[in-house]
Amino acid sequence: MEQHRIITIDGRAVHYRDEGRDHQATLVLLHGFLQNLDVWSSYVLSFMHHMRVITIDLPGHGHTAHFCDVHTMDFMARIVKQVLTEAGVEQCVMIGHSMGGYVALSFAEQYPYTLRGLGLINSHGFADNEQHSHYRDEVCRQVRDNKAAYILNYIPSLFHPDNVPHLSQDIKDLQEQCLETRTESIIAAQQGMKQRPSRIDVLRQLEVPVFFVYGKNDNRIPIDFAVAQAMVPHHSEILLLDTVAHMAFVESKEYVKPRIQNFVETCYF
Repeated sequence: MEQHRIITIDGRAVHYRDEGRDHQATLVLLHGFLQNLDVWSSYVLSFMHHMRVITIDLPGHGHTAHFCDVHTMDFMARIVKQVLTEAGVEQCVMIGHSMGGYVALSFAEQYPYTLRGLGLINSHGFADNEQHSHYRDEVCRQVRDNKAAYILNYIPSLFHPDNVPHLSQDIKDLQEQCLETRTESIIAAQQGMKQRPSRIDVLRQLEVPVFFVYGKNDNRIPIDFAVAQAMVPHHSEILLLDTVAHMAFVESKEYVKPRIQNFVETCYF
C-alpha cells in the first residue's frame, strides 16, 4: 500500500490513505477510539482491487495532530469532510467502528448528500446516559494516572474471551498501536463522545441503505438494543455474529469482509 497522504487543516497535519483510485465505488472506513487507520489494513488489501478505499487517522489518533481539549464528533466529521474534499470524493459509502460510527453519524447529519450508504460496526446512534457519562470521566482519570495500564487492560476486554487466545497477536498489535495515542487526545475523544447528541433521527431520515454489524456478546451494546436500532432506517441490513464482542471486524473477518463488499456494491450498482 502507498504511504500516508497528508492534508494540513488549521496548521495541523491530518493523515490518510487512498487506495484503488481507479474504481468508481468509494468506501471510507473510520476507526474506533484509540485506534488508527492501520486497523483497517487487511480490509484495504482485500477491497482495493474492487473499489476505492480511504482510511483516515481521526484527530488525535495515529499520525494526525491533536487539535483541542475536546474533539467532538461534529468536529471529527468536519475533518473527514475536508479530507474527502481534498481527495476529490463527491459521494461514498462510509462505515465506522464504535467511535468511528459516531463520527459517521455526525457526517450523515451534516453532509447527507455525500453518502451512498452508511455502516455502523459495534456502534449506535444514542447519546450517553448518566452511567456512560460517569464511565467516560473514570476513563479520563485512569488515563491520567497510568495510560499504559489502562490500554493494556482495555484492549483485551473488547474481545470475546474465546477469541483472545487465537487473536493474541492481533490484540498485541492493537495494544501497541493504541499506546501511541497521546493522553490529551484520549481525553479529548472521551469528552467528545460524552457530549454527542442522539442521532436516532438521523438514522430515521436517511434515504440511503444502512448496514449494522454487531457481536451477540458485545457487553457495550446489548443485542436487543442493537436490533431495535436497526429497525429505525427506511432500508437497513444487520449482521449478528455469535461468539463476537466489540471488535466484530477483527473477530469475524471471514463474515464481515464479504458482507461489507456486498453492501458497497448494493449501494453503487
